[in-house]
Order: sequence, then C-alpha cells, then structure tokens
Amino acid sequence: MTMPVASVAKCKTPAAEHKTAEAKHKTIDIVQERGQREVFCGLTGIVWLHRRMQDAFFLVVGSRTCAHLLQSAAGVMIFAEPRFGTAILDDRDLSGSADFNDELERIVNDLVVRRPEIKTLFLVGSCPSEVIKLDLEKAAERLNKIHPLRVLSFSGSGIETTFTQGEDNCLKALIADMVQGSPAGDDDVAFSRPCELLVLGTVADVVEDQFTRLLQAMGINSVAFLPTRSASRLPLIDQNTKVVLVQPFVGESLRELTRHGLQHIQTVFPFGAEGTLRWLKAIADAFDIDSQHFDRVVEAPLSRARTAMKKVAEPLQGRRVSFFPDSQLEIPMARFLYEECGMQPVEIGVPFFDRQCIGAELDLLPDNIRFVEGQHVDEQLARLHQDQPDLTVCGMGLGNPLEAQGLATKWSIELVFSPIHGFEQAADLAALFVKPLKRRQLLKVPA
Repeated sequence: MTMPVASVAKCKTPAAEHKTAEAKHKTIDIVQERGQREVFCGLTGIVWLHRRMQDAFFLVVGSRTCAHLLQSAAGVMIFAEPRFGTAILDDRDLSGSADFNDELERIVNDLVVRRPEIKTLFLVGSCPSEVIKLDLEKAAERLNKIHPLRVLSFSGSGIETTFTQGEDNCLKALIADMVQGSPAGDDDVAFSRPCELLVLGTVADVVEDQFTRLLQAMGINSVAFLPTRSASRLPLIDQNTKVVLVQPFVGESLRELTRHGLQHIQTVFPFGAEGTLRWLKAIADAFDIDSQHFDRVVEAPLSRARTAMKKVAEPLQGRRVSFFPDSQLEIPMARFLYEECGMQPVEIGVPFFDRQCIGAELDLLPDNIRFVEGQHVDEQLARLHQDQPDLTVCGMGLGNPLEAQGLATKWSIELVFSPIHGFEQAADLAALFVKPLKRRQLLKVPA
C-alpha cells in the first residue's frame, strides 16, 4: 500500500423493512426503476465530514481511482493539508503477497507521527477493499490497542449505495462507540450527563450556532449535534434523549438510535421559513414548551425569513421542476419549492424511499406528482424531454448535457455542500434555484 491524498466511486437500496414508518402517512404510488444510474459513491461524504470533525482523519483503503476521485471532489486545498487520504491497494495487496495488517499499521504509524493532532481515525472501506474481503473492523480493533487515538471503521463502498449514505455509515460507527460508553470514559467529553436533544445529520457550524441559540431560548439547554465538531467529544445519550433529523439520508443511524431507546421526533426538515418553523414546533411540542413562549422565540427570525423569501422566490412562482435521484434531498427540496416558492413538481426521483425519514414531507406534497424510486437514466431522460420542465435538479454528470439541449439545470450536490438549513438561510436556499433560471434568461438569444 502507498498513501497520497484521495477519493470517489458509486451506489444501494435498503431492505423493504426500512420503508416502514413509525407513524401513518398518506399513501402514494411509486414507480420503481432498476437500470443504469448516474451518481457518486459513499466516499464523497468524507468531503463534508472531514470539514465538520476537525480532529478526525479519514483513511480510505482503496484504489487509485478512489484517490483521484476524492481529490477531485474535495479540491486541491493548497492552503491547508487535508484530513483524508488513501491507502492505495497495489498488485502485492491484490495478490496476497503483502500482509494487509502490516501494511496498514505502517501507514497509520506514519500518519500518527506526521499528524499528532488527530484524535480519531476512520478506516473507510471502498469497492476494491470490500471485493477482496479486507476486514477493516478487525483492523480498527487491532490499531486501537497500538495507538493512543480512537480508530473506527465504516463502509464508503459505492457498489449499491447513493453518495450521501457514506455519512450515514460514518454516523453509525460513532453511535456504536457512544452506545458502548467509551465517550464517558474520555478525559475530554462534551457532556457530563446525557443530552436532552440529539440533532442528527451534518450542518454547517453557523447553522448549528443558530439552532442552538433558538433551542436554548425555547428552554432546551442540553442540545448536541451529531456529527460533532470534534470527533473526540461525543455526547452522552440515554433512553430519555430525543432525536430529530436535519438530513434525510441518515435513516440507518436513526434506526440504530431508536433501537437503543431514543425517541424520534418525526417532522419535516428545517428547509425554508415554514419548514424550519414546523421543525422547531415539533421539537417544542415534544418538550411541552408553552406555545406563547415558542411564538416569542421564533417571531423575529421567522419574520426576517418570510420577508427575505418574498423578495427572492418570486421568479420561481408557477414554474415546473423535476428531480433526478441523487442525494435523498429530492423530496424535502420539492416540498420547499412547492410550499414556499410556488413551484409545481412534475417528477421526483429518489435513490430510495425511507418513509421514517421523509413521511412528514410527503404529506405536504400534492397528489399529482410522479414519484420514482431508483433510476433508469435513459427512461427518465425520455420522460424529462417529454415533460419539458422549467428547471431540472440533477447530478453533475447530467447537468451540462441537459443545458446544451436547452434545459435549465441545478446541480443537486450543491445542496449538500451549502448552508441551507434554518430561518437565516431560507432566502439563500431559494436563490440557489433562481440562479439557473436567471442564467438561462441572460443567455437566451433574441429571435
């Protein structure tokens, strides 16, 4: 194995039992497609996870393709050494002539010497490492006994997954560590007692600060976010801890928490002014917070958000939008555009339906939408050209060809990288969808 900086591959559909929600939601007709797909792999999640957890390092055990893809996705990062890399599998590894554990130990030794500030090391499985059956979980256990840092493992393989599921797998590894109680024995823990509320899913630091202030003003003082800014400062949880989602692609992590007794607050996601209001109201109701007190807390930011939305979202009114399956954000974004921007969703494609996560969002969408689970690119492209929507939200690989064919597009991956949650970002979120329409208008040649 050798080690330069790294990255990405392809995508998976969860089992049928994962589509069972905790609460009853309206029934919708879903078209299931299985065919050629256009999507990144779970390694992509490292790009935002390594920025979020600033004392963690992500070591991908994979091929040169993984390394090149991660480097391309994350950028060159000239001014800061990134906290991710790839232990590249070469011919000796594939033939079995090199001892996997010895090679990995050598690389980790070099990493620990070079980056002593790293407190948590994630060993990340890839398509190549999983195909040749390398046991990274056992390797992590072994390295934990050798080095004075926490070593965890998770799968970033893209054989059958969508790219945001890499975060879900990473959070599951952290949750397993939390449930086993290791954070409580750490000298540097964030909580001396279990938190009241756990917010699950990656958000920008500024969004965490905004939500924390609002929740504390409501009277919920013990709030934790997962992933944390420091991977070595994990919150304590118990059966009295309530969990709420801020991202729709962390369903497996949610189920892991509920299996250990945490109470799930089912609600929409905090996208837009009304979505954020509903999200906070569901939390307030779960904690029996007085409604008049709640109204006083949210009055000012809600007013700012609604005023800003009116100024920005007007060009979206009455426009038609279609979504290609990519990040699992498709349904929450469709709800936001329909409810708060006046757009009409034509088709919503998602990698898979996880009703436990998005059931509340579905209840707010109209019935005349075509829902598609999975992907068959050729058939979806044919429907798109027949529908001729005003805006198509899709992956990067489809964006430029569709633009060349006269269709306005929005790269869906930008919704993962941008701060779009909460009251203060509501207008910014709408502006992301306005921009491609304005660009196409400016580029239109007069007849």
